[in-house]
Amino acid sequence: MRHFIALCCCLFGLLSSQAYSAESSTSTSPSANQPPAELAPLMLELTKAKYSKLLPVLKKIEANSDESMLPLFRTMMNGNLYFIKTNKQLVQLIEDANQKTYQGIFSQQLVADLSKRDVSKIKVNNHLRSYLRNAIARIQLTSSSAEVRKNAVRELLSSLDEETVTTLERLYSSETNQTVKTEMGLALAINTARQASLPNSTRIAAIERLSGSLENTARNVLTQLTNQDNPAIKAAAEHALKKITQRVERFGFLNQLFFGLSLGSVLLLASIGLAITFGVMGVINMAHGEMIMLGAYTTYVVQLMMPNYIDYSIWVAIPAAFLVSGIVGVLIERLVIRHLHGRPLETLLATFGISLILQQLVRTIFSPLNRQVSTPSWMSGSWEINPVFSLTLNRLYILAFSLLVFFALVMVLKKTSLGLNVRAVSQNRNMAKAMGVKTNWIDAMTFGLGSGIAGIAGVALSQLTNVGPNLGQDYIINSFMVVVFGGVGNLLGTLVAAFSLGIATKFLEPMTGAVLSTILVLVFIILFIQKRPKGLFPQKGRAAE
Repeated sequence: MRHFIALCCCLFGLLSSQAYSAESSTSTSPSANQPPAELAPLMLELTKAKYSKLLPVLKKIEANSDESMLPLFRTMMNGNLYFIKTNKQLVQLIEDANQKTYQGIFSQQLVADLSKRDVSKIKVNNHLRSYLRNAIARIQLTSSSAEVRKNAVRELLSSLDEETVTTLERLYSSETNQTVKTEMGLALAINTARQASLPNSTRIAAIERLSGSLENTARNVLTQLTNQDNPAIKAAAEHALKKITQRVERFGFLNQLFFGLSLGSVLLLASIGLAITFGVMGVINMAHGEMIMLGAYTTYVVQLMMPNYIDYSIWVAIPAAFLVSGIVGVLIERLVIRHLHGRPLETLLATFGISLILQQLVRTIFSPLNRQVSTPSWMSGSWEINPVFSLTLNRLYILAFSLLVFFALVMVLKKTSLGLNVRAVSQNRNMAKAMGVKTNWIDAMTFGLGSGIAGIAGVALSQLTNVGPNLGQDYIINSFMVVVFGGVGNLLGTLVAAFSLGIATKFLEPMTGAVLSTILVLVFIILFIQKRPKGLFPQKGRAAE
């Protein structure tokens, strides 16, 4: 029996060792994305070459490689390339927190039981990093993806050496994508314009080609050419720079316009709720900014509850913010404002006190520190139109969202019974009450609707700035300016006023600064109200009374 147990143990140990060997061979075996076998001697040479002899080896690897070698070049450029001392296998260092592990360059599989003493680093300097960066871009020129090829050409624009130019000339005629071919032509034109040994006519033709580009590299080359002694080249470069400058100024105007529309969209969301409450109830609600703040904090809380679903959290935050701010608005109207109807000064003071209470409540719950709300991945980044003009996606989405909310509110006020009653009360409260309209209920619903829309504005603002207790105070004055400028209770006037003030502010800021631009806008509105006391679009009929 004792011998039988010993035999079983031996068999178990043998099977375990075979399983471990199979696992080890699997972790180090080449995968489908392994480099060509003929490059193995060159890769082995990397582990043996002296520091000063690495560049010739890398050039040989690049000359005989394709995209499969990109992991090796990227790892080496980042300074994470090592090799195992015993078998010269190349591995990549992976640092996670305080733990260091090693994995295969191409297989991406963990190499077990390796310590710092078992490996040796292949060192790189700035010269090698520069070469590797260009080599990666040159290899990507043969990628199957047109976008990758285009980005590779752009990467090479500022470092055009003889080898890069030769590669571009070889690939230019066979390139099928017109966008990539245009970028390649630009790179070749930059190289041609720099060559003092070429005829003036050839260089001037290249300079004219550069005049149609907005790339920074092209402008830098033209600026350098304006300092040359050759009068023909200097004149051509100055003419090209002038054309580029004019285009840059036009796109700069469009960029300012976009930021103005973006600010206008935020002002629209912030003021549209105030417009209907002010227009229907005649209430100066100084706590309206805190409704915006509650919406922003609701977004923050929703993200805390959905940490693994940030991309979807905003779709939950929008209705949640509307409900939270709307319910708080209804409570304020039922508990305070309805008892002060017809007394605007007392209402103003009461809502100002409520705003202070809400701010202190938020400070008590969340602390006075600002809170960061994460932007969903689909709202991050920008849409690049050209090298000098791009639209940030979060502002673009907020602009579209504000217009959607505006038109949805217009449809509610025009097509629903609630909207009919709201319009009736805003035009003639006493007559509406005589006709059986429950004006108290309409006041509560209107105040709740306006506060809910302010909460939605808070969701939008959380994607543009930090969330803090004073968030609403930054927009309450601007919201009142929009409502007064556009015409009290007029939604179309609110739309026009919001975008007008947003655009005017953004065009004034570069010349006067942020504070002075706001002061100038305020002075303009004061002077405008002197001429048109009822705003851009005054109400007509009994509503004007």
